[in-house]
Amino acid sequence: MNKAILITNLVKEYANIRALDNITLEIKKGEFFGLLGQNGAGKTTIIGILTGLINRTSGEVKLFGKDVERDYVEARRLIGLVPQEFNFDIFEKVYNILDFNAGYFGIEKSERQKRIEKILRGLDLWDKKDSQARHLSGGMKRKLMIARALLHQPKILILDEPTAGVDVETRKSMWKHLHQLNKEGTTILLTTHYLEEAEALCERIAILKKGKIIKIDTKENLLKQHGKDAKLEDVFIKLTNNDN
Repeated sequence: MNKAILITNLVKEYANIRALDNITLEIKKGEFFGLLGQNGAGKTTIIGILTGLINRTSGEVKLFGKDVERDYVEARRLIGLVPQEFNFDIFEKVYNILDFNAGYFGIEKSERQKRIEKILRGLDLWDKKDSQARHLSGGMKRKLMIARALLHQPKILILDEPTAGVDVETRKSMWKHLHQLNKEGTTILLTTHYLEEAEALCERIAILKKGKIIKIDTKENLLKQHGKDAKLEDVFIKLTNNDN
């Protein structure tokens, strides 16, 4: 199965508002894919549908061939989600947060310990394992969110603004770790307002506007089509500000 994510004719309506308008998108296994758009473009709705938190109105959404609604349990295990907002108990210790989440996925105790240590060491958080989450810096909290999403070894990692509020040095450290995960075979879907982040990490990019995909192409082609010295920010502004 070469298609990690397959979205076909996806529609989501709220009362009289069409949040997603006939979205069709294919993300290949092992791809680092960027989903960009202004606030309200539909990025969060797509993520909600992929993770089973929002029901679609019509269309088809599959993860490695598993329908996100009909095969919810199997599909959910394929995904690791790093949401934009922190959603862990800040008074709990780092290790315990991960241990609880590993238990949710039915990971055996001995295996949990190995995975937690490996992931925390990889993200430079091992020395914080006994600290309460409230004492972590913003960057460390972001890393903790990533660590938790990786515990059940998902084939697909979804990152919703993963470096929001993080300093430049920590952001680049996180980029390096994400690059390595992708190199090891994890399919990654990234949404971000930091366009230099998408330019540095993503192979292909889709740009959303008012619930529709208005452009999808490789990063190289997007830049090439908009001039020799174009940056992704220039391309994004031009496409999203165009009323056509």
